[in-house]
Amino acid sequence: MATVEQIQRQIRRSPEFADILRDREEFATGEEESLSDQMNGWFDKLMLQSGTEISPSMILALSVCAAITCGGIAWVIQENFLTTGLAALLGSFIPVVSVVIARSRRQKKITEQLPDMVDELARAAKTGRSLEQCLQLVAEDTPSPLGDELRMCVQKMELGMSISGAIKDLPHRTGVVSLNVLRTALTVHHQTGGDLISVLDRLSATIRDRISYLGRLNAATAASRASAIMMLVIPPGVVLFFLFRDPNYLERLTDSAWGRNITLTAIVLQVIGATWVLRILKSSQQS
Repeated sequence: MATVEQIQRQIRRSPEFADILRDREEFATGEEESLSDQMNGWFDKLMLQSGTEISPSMILALSVCAAITCGGIAWVIQENFLTTGLAALLGSFIPVVSVVIARSRRQKKITEQLPDMVDELARAAKTGRSLEQCLQLVAEDTPSPLGDELRMCVQKMELGMSISGAIKDLPHRTGVVSLNVLRTALTVHHQTGGDLISVLDRLSATIRDRISYLGRLNAATAASRASAIMMLVIPPGVVLFFLFRDPNYLERLTDSAWGRNITLTAIVLQVIGATWVLRILKSSQQS
C-alpha cells in the first residue's frame, strides 16, 4: 500500500493544477463591447475587489428586496406611483452602495498594510530564504485582507504556477494601484535576479512616499471633493423633498410641453455631470 509520501512524490507541480481553484461567479461574458456587458464587468470587478463572501446573485436579490421594501413604504405614505417608483429605484442601489463602501475600506486597509508587509518580506530575505519561501512566510503572518490575497498567491505557487503568474492578477483582484509596483519588482527580480534585499528596501520606501503623497493630495482636495459630492446629491434631494411634500409636483411641472422639455434636459445634464464628476473622483482616489 502506497504511503502518503510516495503519493506526493508521484504528483508533480504543474501550472495546470491552478485551474482547480474555485472560480468566482461572473456576469460579464467579455465577448462583446455592449453597454450591458461593460456594466456587468464593472459589477464583477466590484464584487471581486470588495472581498465580500456574499455571491453577486445574492447582492442582486438583496437589491430587489430593498427596492420592494422602499417602494412599499413610499406607497403606504404617499399612495403615488411616481414617488413609489423613485423610492424603489433608490432602494435598489442600497446593497450596491454598501459593497462600494466595503471595497473602499478594504482597499484602504490593504494600502496601510502594504509597506509593513514589504518590510517583513525584506527581513525574511535577509535570512537567506528564496523568494518563494519569503512570500509563504509573509503570507502566513500578514492579517486580512492583504494576507488573504498573499495566501491565494502562495496556493497557486504550491500548485506549480510561477511567481510571475501567481501575482499577476494581484492588482486586479484588489484594485490597489500600489500593488502594481510590487508585482513589477518581484516579476523583474524573478526573471533577471539581483539583490532582492535592496530591491525590497527601495520598494518599501517608494510605497511609503507614494502613500504619503496621496494623503497630502487627498487633504488638499477634500473641500473640492465635498463640493462635487454636494453637487451630485442636492438636485435629487430637492426633487425628493418636493415629491414627498406634494405628490403632484412633477405632474403639474410636466403638464406643458415647455415643462417636459426643461425637465428632460435637466435630467440629461444631471446624468452627464454625475458621470463626469464620478470619473474625476475615481481617478483622484486611486491608491
